[in-house]
Amino acid sequence: MFSPPAHPVKVGIVGTGYAAQRRAEAFLQDDRAQLCFVAGHSAEKIASFCQNYGVSSFDAWETLVNHPQVDLVVICNVNRDHGAIADAALTSGKHVIIEYPLALDTSVAAQLIDLAQKAQKLLHVEHLELLGGMHQETRQHLAYLGNVFYARYTTIDPQRPAPRRWSYHRQLFGFPLMAALPRIHRFTDLFGQVKAVTCQERYWDAPEAGYFTACLCVAQLQFTSGLTVDLVYGKGEVFWQGDRTFALQGDKGTLIFNGDVGQLTSEKESKTVELGALRGLFAKDTHLALDCLFEGTPLYVTPRSSLYALQVAQAAFESAQTGRTIMLAND
Repeated sequence: MFSPPAHPVKVGIVGTGYAAQRRAEAFLQDDRAQLCFVAGHSAEKIASFCQNYGVSSFDAWETLVNHPQVDLVVICNVNRDHGAIADAALTSGKHVIIEYPLALDTSVAAQLIDLAQKAQKLLHVEHLELLGGMHQETRQHLAYLGNVFYARYTTIDPQRPAPRRWSYHRQLFGFPLMAALPRIHRFTDLFGQVKAVTCQERYWDAPEAGYFTACLCVAQLQFTSGLTVDLVYGKGEVFWQGDRTFALQGDKGTLIFNGDVGQLTSEKESKTVELGALRGLFAKDTHLALDCLFEGTPLYVTPRSSLYALQVAQAAFESAQTGRTIMLAND
């Protein structure tokens, strides 16, 4: 366990995009934190961030994580660099909040968890999907479904033209089910361990080296409970119709979300399940992390829970590369 830092905790953010902006707003609303520094990739975006949130900037994240006036490093940049930045921050004696994934390598992620424990520092991996309405409603209605034996989760996002940004770059984004880890983590949080994974992936490459115009990743997870989950993740120019479907089939009922509206059909009750707005989740996550830091309050997710989902995603990657079903070793 770590000792609470001085009040207020001095915060440095790596990244200037949407997540970094929501974090900055949350810290500015909490007197337990003092937002001090930012580091990013684009000089123009750094200047805008500094002006909007009243912070100073560094040209490189290495300077930020080693600065003596930084107590807490918040990592909101490209997925490829998460592991290296978290390692440097923890080694420098900083607390860390990081957007998923913790790293694109499971062995690196495991080492970071051990490093945080040895250094007695907070390491919090954000998983907003667990705080969101769909997950909360699903957990609340599981009892209506009985034994859940099949699930399907489809996320198709048409984008035309596909942007030339890091989320459409193979190395910066990473393997889709690692980069979009909540597609797996929702199920491991609800249903436990996975015993086998089969996966296929496809990319449509852009003219610029490393970029793609579309990707499709399809996986099947076999859980030790007997549950079968089909996952579909796709985005980009080849898709013409979006699809956000989350469906659970149980022997006593069915729960299906199409977008933000769900339908429960069971022997006990049938009803529409409407979800509230997603706004405010970054602020909630930030305040919960500060509660943990100052009061020792347990967080809603542990780094090891995130690591396990990442290990399942790694198995999916290995399956896609080899064409084989990958068996997972579970305790």
